[in-house]
Amino acid sequence: MDTKPEIAAELKQRCYAINGLCAAVHRELGPFLNEYMYQEALQILLDEQSISHKREYYFSVVFHGKPIQHKHFVDFLVENDIIVECKAVDKLVAEHRQQLWNYMRLTGKQIGILWNFAPPMDQAEHYYLDTTDGVMYMF
Repeated sequence: MDTKPEIAAELKQRCYAINGLCAAVHRELGPFLNEYMYQEALQILLDEQSISHKREYYFSVVFHGKPIQHKHFVDFLVENDIIVECKAVDKLVAEHRQQLWNYMRLTGKQIGILWNFAPPMDQAEHYYLDTTDGVMYMF
């Protein structure tokens, strides 16, 4: 575990229900589908479990005190502070991680989940952004 031990258990607990729902989506739909199908299925399960979330959560970036007009969005913002990025690719690569890390840094959200639904064995990575020192930890 790369994160600070004192917060690792709390982080895992915060992500437990989301992990279970993502695994259920993969188990029920299977591999090799379009990313949007997995996103929609995850949204259905989040709704069924009454877990607070926003799909396609839009945010703006401010540069030198001025908003950049192009808006970015994350796949899901769960419980107002967990970013969930869904992928349907052969394997997770550095660009996918960097995308999630940028979203976390730019929104100030400290918890991020990167979930790859496409492979026969789904992949998940969990990250914590320590905003005091700007360091990204895997947990």
